[in-house]
Amino acid sequence: MKRSFRLIGILVLLFSLLMAMGVSVSGQQSHLSFWTTEIEPKRMTIQNNLAKQFKKLEGIEVEVVPVKESELPTRVVAAAAANALPDMIFLPLDYVVAWVEEGILDPNAATEVIKRLGPGSFSSGPLTLAKVEGGWAAVPADGWGQLLLFRKDLFASRTLETPLSTPNTWQKILKAAQALHNPPRIWGIAVGTDPTNVYMQQVFEQFALSNGAYLVNRDIGKVDLNTTAFMQTLKFYKRLASFTPPGNIYWRQTREDYFGGRQAMIIWSPFILDELAGLRDSVPITATGLTKPLHQVTGIVTAIKGPSGAGPAQWGQVSYFAITRGASADAHKWVEYLLEDGYLNWLGMAPEGKFPMRPAFVDGWQHLQIGVDRKARIVDLFPQNVINSIITGVDNFDRWGFASGKGACVGQIYGTKAVIRILRRYLDGEVTEEAAAKQMGNAIRALEGCS
Repeated sequence: MKRSFRLIGILVLLFSLLMAMGVSVSGQQSHLSFWTTEIEPKRMTIQNNLAKQFKKLEGIEVEVVPVKESELPTRVVAAAAANALPDMIFLPLDYVVAWVEEGILDPNAATEVIKRLGPGSFSSGPLTLAKVEGGWAAVPADGWGQLLLFRKDLFASRTLETPLSTPNTWQKILKAAQALHNPPRIWGIAVGTDPTNVYMQQVFEQFALSNGAYLVNRDIGKVDLNTTAFMQTLKFYKRLASFTPPGNIYWRQTREDYFGGRQAMIIWSPFILDELAGLRDSVPITATGLTKPLHQVTGIVTAIKGPSGAGPAQWGQVSYFAITRGASADAHKWVEYLLEDGYLNWLGMAPEGKFPMRPAFVDGWQHLQIGVDRKARIVDLFPQNVINSIITGVDNFDRWGFASGKGACVGQIYGTKAVIRILRRYLDGEVTEEAAAKQMGNAIRALEGCS
């Protein structure tokens, strides 16, 4: 009997030593490292609290390491070369497919997570963007889609012959811009015209996607802008630019003009939603003559359809949870925890810019609070039909090049601003649309990863 007690004591001591050394009883490491680009102090606090709760549940410690998004590529590549990658990374769409090709991420691990949680439990758009042969490069975490905001009260104005329709097609957008354009009191619409700011690329790409004007010709598998759909996009964008204030316009001016009552329509990220509701003092609403608060007279369009588009499309930015090659076998547990028990806490870091990628969590998400100087729940600020359109829009998320394996190429396009520099020359009448399309195609093919 004494020998049995002695044996039990030895086993207990051995178990304690293994736990102290960071080894679980299953033989796997019980210490994981997680690199995150959510580095603001309040967000780091939330993530560290999630790690504490996860340790209570699984007995596994997670070290949350903040990494600036601008430094992420350099640090990841250096860590891969030194065989010192973290177990998991929170990263934007821009890198997921390319890093699978470079052997940094483990698509098999990500695919197993998605299969365990159920592919049908995710919105289809973000899954498509991360598709690789045999599965997915990473697991959709959160994201946001570009929105078209419009003044519902102006669209229904009695001074118009007939009320304007919701601007969700090219024809309706153009009709509204023409009808409401009355500068300098009010401009019909604002699109990006500053070739030094990626906002112009984002807005232009939104309209290109809506018209089926893709970066890669799917028939030949190469970059090809010499298409009818792309020519139509150039012409339409130039027409919209004629209803935009003069000068180099980017996101800041469009927001100021809309909040000042000088814009009928703008295109913006959902990070404007708390400001639109007057919850941030640093961005005041100065429009006069409103019968209701600005957020109550603002309509929101998610996906837009052009004349050559197969269906509505929305420019989307998605972030993912990725598992690296050689990661601990326990890495999937942290990812699954963040997408299940910890998901609403994760989304709560910035609900207006973190749309849930799993529709089952929409109800919880819409009850989260947004705001800076004041707080309010999403569901108390916006009607249910608007919230529904925002969430269903996730299925229409699209981007140039990613579904065709040209994600690295798109990063180069944004970094060099090669397309929008030529687009600005076209808007200024220096080149025809045919010449602009040809020059853009040549400039893109000359970039690394775009040939």
